[in-house]
Amino acid sequence: MIKTDESITPQFWEKKSLLEMNEAEWEALCDGCGKCCYRKYLDEDDELYYTRIACNLLNTKTGKCTNYPKRFEYEDDCTKLTKDNLPDFTWLPKTCAYRLIYEGKPLFDWHPLISGNSKSVKLAGIGIKNGIHERDVIDWFDFIIDGE
Repeated sequence: MIKTDESITPQFWEKKSLLEMNEAEWEALCDGCGKCCYRKYLDEDDELYYTRIACNLLNTKTGKCTNYPKRFEYEDDCTKLTKDNLPDFTWLPKTCAYRLIYEGKPLFDWHPLISGNSKSVKLAGIGIKNGIHERDVIDWFDFIIDGE
């Protein structure tokens, strides 16, 4: 079962907009899949490609950042998702809770807030398989994946 914070309203994601959520609720929306921490490639035609190249701070087995509090100090291009950059969420995976809520869609059954199980994302096979760290990559095009 997932540990809940007192500042988190039960089923807040169904009752509040992203703008209305407090910090604890905002953070709780993250399902921990790690997909947002994999590199993307935007070509000259603005076509977005997803890769299985992970940020060097991402634990590719767990989908968790190994230094979340200091990630911006170590990764210049790490993006902080905030209420101010909501319109920029289109690059997030279609399974991302932030994107789903922003688009007025429900969370998937495997999301830990729905399932009550912190391992449900992994059990559902939502993460990226065979991730490789950026430091180990020479040619990004070898690691482009289909879909998100």
